[in-house]
Amino acid sequence: MLPLKHQMRWRGGAVDRQAGGLRGVNRRVECKAWSGRSGVSERDCTLLEAAAKLSESASGVTQPHPNMACILVSPDGRTLAEAYQRAQGTTSAEVQAVSAAGPSARGATAYLNLESGDCHGEAAAVDALVRGGVSRVVVGLRHPLRHLRSRAIGMLRAAGVRVDVLADELAVGRNGLTSAAAAAAALAGGGGAGGGSDDDVAAAAAASYLAMSACLAANEALLHRAVLRRPLGVLKYAMTLDGKIATNMGHSAWVSSPQSRALVFEMRARSDAVIVGGNTVRRDNPRLTTRREGGHTPARIVMSRTLDLPEDANLWDVTLAPTIVLTQRGARTRFQAALRSSGVEVVEFDFLTPESVADYCQERGFLQCFWECGGTLAAPTIASGVVHKVMAFVAPKIIGGMRAPTPVGELGFVEMTQAVELVDTNWSQVGPDLMITGYMPSSGGLWALEATLEAADEETAADAAAATSVHLPAAAAPPPPASPTPGAAAAAAAAAASGKKAAAAADGSAGGPSIAAKRRRGPGGPQGRSVAFYKAWDQWGALSNFSPHPITMPVELPLPSASPATDGDAAEERAASGGATSSSGGGGAAAAAAGAAATRRWPSVEHYYQAHKFSGGHHPDAAAVMEAIAAAPSPEEAARIGRRTERTRPELLRRDWATAKVAFMQAALRAKFSTHAGPRAMLLATAGVTAAAAASNGVAPPEAAPPPPGGGGGDGGAVCYELVEASPHDYYWGAGYERTGQNKLGRLLMQVRDELLEEANAVACSADHAWQLNGPLAAQAAASAAAPASRG
Repeated sequence: MLPLKHQMRWRGGAVDRQAGGLRGVNRRVECKAWSGRSGVSERDCTLLEAAAKLSESASGVTQPHPNMACILVSPDGRTLAEAYQRAQGTTSAEVQAVSAAGPSARGATAYLNLESGDCHGEAAAVDALVRGGVSRVVVGLRHPLRHLRSRAIGMLRAAGVRVDVLADELAVGRNGLTSAAAAAAALAGGGGAGGGSDDDVAAAAAASYLAMSACLAANEALLHRAVLRRPLGVLKYAMTLDGKIATNMGHSAWVSSPQSRALVFEMRARSDAVIVGGNTVRRDNPRLTTRREGGHTPARIVMSRTLDLPEDANLWDVTLAPTIVLTQRGARTRFQAALRSSGVEVVEFDFLTPESVADYCQERGFLQCFWECGGTLAAPTIASGVVHKVMAFVAPKIIGGMRAPTPVGELGFVEMTQAVELVDTNWSQVGPDLMITGYMPSSGGLWALEATLEAADEETAADAAAATSVHLPAAAAPPPPASPTPGAAAAAAAAAASGKKAAAAADGSAGGPSIAAKRRRGPGGPQGRSVAFYKAWDQWGALSNFSPHPITMPVELPLPSASPATDGDAAEERAASGGATSSSGGGGAAAAAAGAAATRRWPSVEHYYQAHKFSGGHHPDAAAVMEAIAAAPSPEEAARIGRRTERTRPELLRRDWATAKVAFMQAALRAKFSTHAGPRAMLLATAGVTAAAAASNGVAPPEAAPPPPGGGGGDGGAVCYELVEASPHDYYWGAGYERTGQNKLGRLLMQVRDELLEEANAVACSADHAWQLNGPLAAQAAASAAAPASRG
């Protein structure tokens, strides 16, 4: 995305999906001359590059997430504060930096490698910059995710803050540019059109190229997910100088050097999952761990259609790391049961392919998958386009052997012209080995991905400029209105015809069931009227338990005696109402009485929930586990401690947890949405309630969620959307991969939403009732519900 004087062509930009082949597609790049005059100076570029590198400080330490950092610089050039976001659901870099700088932040410049947007529905980062008095913000990249893209920039500009975006300054057109061509253009400069010397212009262009490259590289996984709708797939292999990955007998330990293997362990830690096939499990019996204490532990995924796998494989030991087995429906059902009993997750597909695995990983919210498979599986992953990057090691060894395996199996090519060409390749020496990395045609490289996003900006620029709030989801175009039920249409007509009836509807006295009495639909709901949420950075992310919203809860009393665990929804509903156990965790009178004496602040709903698995004081070690969870620096780390302890030390689990857990979750959700305006406004938006309407009823302050553009009355009927936690692996709190789960979290959120609506004297929107509300907001919710949740 550096400006060029002339148009140029390049190959290998993308897969021609229409033709179903792997051949590269030629692209034409529209360019402009580099003038050297820009809102982003050479000094700015240097600081952006530093911010990009700082943002990767947590890579390998926590689960992959959008990498963000903030550097605050005073008007006289002093660095006031530096911060990066540690993990999903943690304090944003902007909030940390402004807090560290204190009053010195006033008049400062903030350098962000990525546009603010750590949680959809929360504007704490933008608020911190504005309230701190930051006068200028320099952004490397606009956020790749559509529901966050340009929102924070618009909010900052609306607040009077100057915002300069490097990606905008360097834009060269619709179709992308290889980094090699961009580097050549930058280093060549463009003459002294800006009034400076050729050397000055060239230096500025080179600095901008380096800064842009660093910003792109810091979030390469997020870019791939946003554009390609799949996690970044990295294929890794190590081969000898003659192209072998093992001997004729299958022995492969070790092809590469210890230095190369250390890099592989680091890449595993930077990934959400490590994927292998059945052949690798049978031949190598790997552990696929990161070989280090602490840090992120990726999931280990095994692909096997037949489940012809050894029963004593190292991967079945889930105390080291979680293991997921993906297979075809009906394969070795007894072995599946044995794996599940040992803690291995087993997922069945109608037909197991690399595409189905990549889609499954996308559903799980993964950003990066590390494919460490053999040649038999590597070939279809390349052919199907689920691999976007190659990380290959060449060892200075020769093994020979006509039947010795090679890194990639049969692709069906008969001519050298059919060979798959990589772009943006890099070569480096690692110990005695040579490491080569490059992007596949399925990716096209980071510059091409960013250009694709810029091209899409032209279609959504008007919406992005107008919708200056990140609190509510945006829709490019409202879908056709759903056909109302006869009862809903009648209620709407009656409300329009009679002021008295409309007033009665407003206070809920018009007759018919209230929202709380409404019978819930299953996950998905009729006519696709559902809103799905999962990761904090996904659309509707503020609904997630991992969102960065602390809660203050009563300190619970010790558990006086064991409570009998019963099965079924009835027991859980009794627990949720505080009547199932003597100490139901925040929902009952005992917890309320305890809260009158003492309270405790928890960093997130997930922290509170995971810790209280071990509450009650029935075991001396349980209190230490609770404290470890409370001190966890992120919700994901709190969840990891809680789940691992539940699996490895079940005696520490609260004795009535089977029934009490719903009450704990419900109490935490009530606290979160009662305390935080952003999530509350988002939750009410799923019922068609505008922020202005909510504020007028005392539910949310006006600044929490400004009404959509064109606010005011509308003739669109509002609909209460089904809330679905789209976790593909959780069939209790979530909907599960096949959407057959119980969706307990979604149901509890709908109950909390009902309570908030009743507090606001809003009318029920059950099958027989509807109200007239703001049309654009109803369209926004409908547009989101008509399609799967936006996850990049």
